[in-house]
Amino acid sequence: MLNILRQRRSVRDFTNAPIRPDTLETLREAILRAPTSRNNRPWQFIFVEEKALIEQLAVSKAHGTRFMQSAQLALVIVADPAASDVWVEDCAIAGITAQYAAESLGLKSCWGQLRLRAHDESCSAGEYVRKLLKIPAGLEVPIIIGFGYPVETPKGHEFDALPWDKLHHNRFGG
Repeated sequence: MLNILRQRRSVRDFTNAPIRPDTLETLREAILRAPTSRNNRPWQFIFVEEKALIEQLAVSKAHGTRFMQSAQLALVIVADPAASDVWVEDCAIAGITAQYAAESLGLKSCWGQLRLRAHDESCSAGEYVRKLLKIPAGLEVPIIIGFGYPVETPKGHEFDALPWDKLHHNRFGG
């Protein structure tokens, strides 16, 4: 696991190589194993492989999702706020679980934050995706993640470059 953490970086430019079906199945299993508070599982997942839909997802918000254009897979995380008071946290855990699993499978990824983001002046990013993918009313769309094989693989962050000053012992500042 530590090696995955050491090498994982967000990638925004993917090759045209399709993701193998067995790799997708492993990714599907991994995300369903993501822990949730009280095992409420307030999430659902849409695996989008249709290129035309991925291109529409690339304009989900005003800034920051254009990287989806070259992704071979878009993972849309859907949440039911009525199922859990910590649905935001549970969806974030599922998202990072998918990213770490993808990394272990040779894929790279990039997170697209939709919650609290605008698509345009009249529509939120989540609402845009909800309408596009015919997600029922009452469900939220907090996150999309693009996956694929990287055009270039950036090096992980160096050990010495980690923000060690963010760590404390026993008490803040200790």
